[in-house]
Amino acid sequence: MNLRALQRDFQSLYGRPAAGAVRAPGRVNLIGEHTDYNDGFVLPIAISRQTLAAYARRDDRIVHFASKQAESQIVPVDLAAPIARAEPTWANYCRGVAAGLLAAGVELTGADVLFDSDVPLGGGLSSSAALEVATALVLLEAAGARGAVAAADLARLCQKAEHDFAGAPCGIMDQSIAIMGQAGRAMLLDCRGNEVRHVPFDDPDGVLLVADTQVRHAISGGAYALRRQQCHADAAALGAKALREVDLPAVQAALAEGKLDAPQFKRARHVAGEIARTLQAVQVLGEGDHKRFGQLMTASHVSLRDDYEVSCEELDAIVDAALPVPGVHGARMTGGGFGGCAIILAHVSQAERITRIIQEAFAARFGRRCPIFATPATAGAGPLAME
Repeated sequence: MNLRALQRDFQSLYGRPAAGAVRAPGRVNLIGEHTDYNDGFVLPIAISRQTLAAYARRDDRIVHFASKQAESQIVPVDLAAPIARAEPTWANYCRGVAAGLLAAGVELTGADVLFDSDVPLGGGLSSSAALEVATALVLLEAAGARGAVAAADLARLCQKAEHDFAGAPCGIMDQSIAIMGQAGRAMLLDCRGNEVRHVPFDDPDGVLLVADTQVRHAISGGAYALRRQQCHADAAALGAKALREVDLPAVQAALAEGKLDAPQFKRARHVAGEIARTLQAVQVLGEGDHKRFGQLMTASHVSLRDDYEVSCEELDAIVDAALPVPGVHGARMTGGGFGGCAIILAHVSQAERITRIIQEAFAARFGRRCPIFATPATAGAGPLAME
């Protein structure tokens, strides 16, 4: 995937050259899983996998959306008419963003748009947020309104689009890191106050490997929504607005007092423990202790597997294959779970060997290949220089 090829395809599809292009990255959450909708903390990075969007302004108020991942089918959206969910469903992310920008008072213009992406769909690397943010930037660029919406507000706008138009009750993390990510930095996001702190994640001796189970999931499904409901019920049982306000001793006490049953206790224990692990992870990163950071990653996976019950056989197999290999600091599932990707933090000198061992173990067990790629922490979304 590259910009020059996207420009050629744009010319072929629309019969005119693209005037500009933008990029929006996918993301990996290093630690802090299922804490965002509990008002907790998350620690994602923007990754090298990304969504590109080429565009050219139109003289009317029609936006044409097309994607190379959807056979370049052109989907028209009339900005002068009410925007509602419709087929094809992938374009609902775009429709929702357009509706949100209009509601925010941005004077949008028509445009021809073509997307291309190498963020795995349903892989837990936030392909949906990359599409939403790329859509927002394209529409703002076409309208000559770059910067008309502040970064944090744009993240919330894209999140609302996913809620209202895709039916996916996502937290704010994915859109925030896609917009506000920095190269060589992880981003600690306080999901209650939306405060952001960038933390160094650029160890030259370290590498982050992303292993794709190719088991696809959707957070609009029932299991993800059920976990949210369980957490909100747990918070209410503990007299808290959100589980962020509850620490591990309080969760233990609530079990002993009968305020939580065993399943409720497990969900609450994961969230309280994961928030504590995330804050500790930021501290050890600041100290340059990547081995300890890896241990916290592994503890996170164990909690997600046993207490939150959102892992799957394939994710566990990747983690189990990785951990005994010399040079591996830690491993865990990343994203909402039930499939998607696992991440492995390792010494860069051992990356090829670790990749080979994991892929061989995965193929022996499941009879198929497990794609693995390395990624640094990259910059957030923005315009691209045309080639």
